[in-house]
Amino acid sequence: MDNSNEFAPVYLRHDLMIEIGRLEMAMDHLVEREPAQQQQLRPRLESRMNHLLTELDHLPG
Repeated sequence: MDNSNEFAPVYLRHDLMIEIGRLEMAMDHLVEREPAQQQQLRPRLESRMNHLLTELDHLPG
């Protein structure tokens, strides 16, 4: 019996949560950057965060 498919959503959820944590840390450290860099990076980080949260919401279970 192959149970690998049962664990796939768990691993994917774990990977998404790690990446979300990394993005949260990056957003926390934006204040250490120059204002021009903040304006450039914030929309990209927020867009990536929204994408990951959407993926997380669509996982089964």
